[in-house]
Amino acid sequence: MMKKTQYALLIALFAGTVTLAHAAVKGQKKVKKAAVTNPLLRPSGLPYGAPNFKVIKDTDYLPAIEAGIKQQRAEIAAIVNNKQTPTFANTILAYEQSGRTLDRVTSIFFCVTEANKTPGIAAAEEKVIPLLTDWENELSFNQKFFKRIKYVYDHELNKLTGEDKKLTEKIYKGFVRSGALLSPEKMARMQEINKRIATLQQDFGSIIPKATNAATVWLQNESDLAGLSAADIAQCKKDAEALGGKAPYCIVITNTTNQPILTNIANRETRRKVFEASIHRVDGTNEFNAFPIVVEIAKLRAEKGKLMGYDNYANYSLSNTMAGNTTKAYSFLKSLIAKYRPIADAESKAIEEYAQSKEGADFKLQPYDRFFYSAKMKKEKFNFSDDDVKPYFNVDSVLVNGVFYAAHRAYGLNFRQRFDLPTYHKDMKVYDVLDKDGKQLALFYTDYFRRPTKRGGAWMSSFAKQSRLRGQIPVIYNVMNIAKAPEGQPTLLTWDETSTMFHEFGHALHGILSNCKYNTLSGTAVARDFVEFPSQFNESFAAIPEVLDHYAKHYKTGEILPADLKEKMLNSMNFHSAYSLGENLAATCLDMAWHVLPVEQVPNADGAKAFEQKALSEVGLLDSQIPPRYSTSYFNHVWGGGYAAGYYSYLWTEVLADNVAATFKERGALKLSTGTDFRNKVLSRGNTLPLMQIFTDFTGLKEPRTEDLLKARGLE
Repeated sequence: MMKKTQYALLIALFAGTVTLAHAAVKGQKKVKKAAVTNPLLRPSGLPYGAPNFKVIKDTDYLPAIEAGIKQQRAEIAAIVNNKQTPTFANTILAYEQSGRTLDRVTSIFFCVTEANKTPGIAAAEEKVIPLLTDWENELSFNQKFFKRIKYVYDHELNKLTGEDKKLTEKIYKGFVRSGALLSPEKMARMQEINKRIATLQQDFGSIIPKATNAATVWLQNESDLAGLSAADIAQCKKDAEALGGKAPYCIVITNTTNQPILTNIANRETRRKVFEASIHRVDGTNEFNAFPIVVEIAKLRAEKGKLMGYDNYANYSLSNTMAGNTTKAYSFLKSLIAKYRPIADAESKAIEEYAQSKEGADFKLQPYDRFFYSAKMKKEKFNFSDDDVKPYFNVDSVLVNGVFYAAHRAYGLNFRQRFDLPTYHKDMKVYDVLDKDGKQLALFYTDYFRRPTKRGGAWMSSFAKQSRLRGQIPVIYNVMNIAKAPEGQPTLLTWDETSTMFHEFGHALHGILSNCKYNTLSGTAVARDFVEFPSQFNESFAAIPEVLDHYAKHYKTGEILPADLKEKMLNSMNFHSAYSLGENLAATCLDMAWHVLPVEQVPNADGAKAFEQKALSEVGLLDSQIPPRYSTSYFNHVWGGGYAAGYYSYLWTEVLADNVAATFKERGALKLSTGTDFRNKVLSRGNTLPLMQIFTDFTGLKEPRTEDLLKARGLE
């Protein structure tokens, strides 16, 4: 997924990146004085503005953000106090050019809060979030400033063209969505809501990793791990040592409900413990309970939607997306549920019958049994298991010979590792991204390995976005949570991890190949139900035979994945695929259910679990065999991130991605001409054109074609 914090989204929406030349002198002097000792308040001196982590200390972030706020406050004051009639140049463009220091510092800060949250960073975050929320409110509700923006929108918009017009629309509508047209009383309440939600999201973001770490399953005997490979058992031992050695072995809980390790664990009691630890990690059955946070956020969001004139928060949220409203989103979801449900029921029945054939007629399949017996069925049907191919998926080969190779073939890109740029962790790598003519396009950082200071999941973001106005090439990073092999051994990936690496690099390409004038419009600054589309499409390259042959090489012998094994793997990819669609549909419908509620119908914390069950039942997705990918209490996308009423976008954009993959297949998936067309019409455009137009320009389709999703998943 492409992760951004609340304030990072605000920056992407509003703030630009080049300091105003005519900003107030007082603000500039304060920053210059602080910059003498604070490395974050001066250009890094490294190529392309790469962060100089060699000199940045945890204690630098808070004063740098304080100084950045003061600087932008002075820049905004200069715009407001301008006696000339508001114009695009002296108001909209001036605003786009403000806040460069704050943008640079927060881009770095929010990277480390997610990927390397040391105690010092955590302490800084507690103070930074309220500061940024106060500044967001101050900026969003500055009526003198908004009056100038509205004047330009009302009097100059129709005279503007291209990115100038789009930037004006984006900024004006962004302020309106924040409440700039509200009455003073409602504005005051909106500011209170924003501050409280920011605090609660910070609380949620803090409790989830703590609860997930506490949910670690400790095991005394190697027999508890029967069925796992020697490498997996070694990883369990390594994790136990790293986490304090409470027992000889442990199983670390991942961020999703389903724990991939359940596929191979033969000990049913261990499977049960792992599954129970996952679903109960933060629901109040232990010392951690996120439900009080969840219901308060839901109530505040419902009130926010009402203040903005919508019948619920979901419609407010969706008004700025491709779907547009809950009616269209639910119509899309229901069409998928109707086709999915009978397939899922048949799949569950077949797995239980298989398990009964092995364990006895009275065996009742539990959710923690499903993957174990499904894997056995796959092994018998295809004479194949996922572990058969892991030796061919070395992390380094997947990246260089797979991810980078596909980008070279499709877009003409080349990658060169460099060793002169400091990083915030020793496991990171940095690459130059070069165009086919040798021109430098970007810097790309990778941070792939799991550690206690990193939150779960995988994501992309940037230290600097592309902007022709500021002469900035993008500085992009990908983060994952792969278990790093013991020293001296290769890190081998599952197929799912391999696909995720391609996925996150699809987001990276959206940033790397951006070619926009304005920072606010560049790269991934698009609606949620578009932003996941380039990344999901990029997954399709992983299975293209020529690409697969190039990276799937045995880590010892260098042998290419044998043809018969490759055929078995590809044929088995969609085996029992209803589960993955179902878990996404269930999570999506939970997200929507919470955000269509009016304030008075939001349950209290004690009723949150019952509400979840009722919501799933009403859409036909209450299924113990296929639980939501994220249950309410640990649904970080929704309660800690920017996907409130937006998780449907993963399925929506999967349709777009499958439509594009079909177009690539028709035209030649690895033809440079096909990739160049996609690059020029989609990846370079950012948010400079209507998003449906961008999609149509490449595919020729007027509307997304949903049947491609079901076909790609083997469900039709």
